[in-house]
Amino acid sequence: MCERCIGLPRRSLLGALSATLLAAAGPPPPSTLTGDEALHRLMEGNARYRANQVHTRDFAVSRAARVSTHRPVASILSCSDARVGPEFVFDQGPGDLFVVRVAGNVLLDEGLASLEYAAQFLASPLVFVLGHSNCGAVDSAIKVVQDNASLPGHLPELIDRLKPSALAAQAAQPANLLHAAIVDNVRRTTQAVVAAQPVMAGLIANGKVKVAGGVYDIATGHVDLI
Repeated sequence: MCERCIGLPRRSLLGALSATLLAAAGPPPPSTLTGDEALHRLMEGNARYRANQVHTRDFAVSRAARVSTHRPVASILSCSDARVGPEFVFDQGPGDLFVVRVAGNVLLDEGLASLEYAAQFLASPLVFVLGHSNCGAVDSAIKVVQDNASLPGHLPELIDRLKPSALAAQAAQPANLLHAAIVDNVRRTTQAVVAAQPVMAGLIANGKVKVAGGVYDIATGHVDLI
């Protein structure tokens, strides 16, 4: 690592790296889809998934083309839960989705850098934050808030990012505390993406990228837009 990078906070380091990549790579190829069109395509795919009428795909036929072409329809920030597979939930094929997955679908620095890369270099026109029902990470945050539960390893660092949603939901006294916290977490995360400087905020303000969010119901397969 260069001497001038030593001691920089991780967010600053990622920002510097992103700026360097932007300068080196130049402008991305123009996207053929708008953010609204990409969102419509995802929701159509979710409708097919719910109806068990997903597209039949030959995964081998376009393999060679994917070697030289990487043009995702959308970028997905999703929970790591094994029951939530964005490609299946939205009935999209190989190469269609640029997926960042972390428990609780929280926006970490590395995840933000990944979304920036997809938006700037791959012309991905949509960022979709995908929460889901019965999220264990959000439920853990609620338990920490309510019962002062102690968690091992690096889990407290993750839960700290979910506490604001747990506290907000608790203050609202909803009928379903967990669901309310899950929805609030999706809202907060989409707002964080929209405000993220310097890359995402600029692309969003210029209309090149749209940000949306939703909650996937594991029982029904439905994605409810937030």
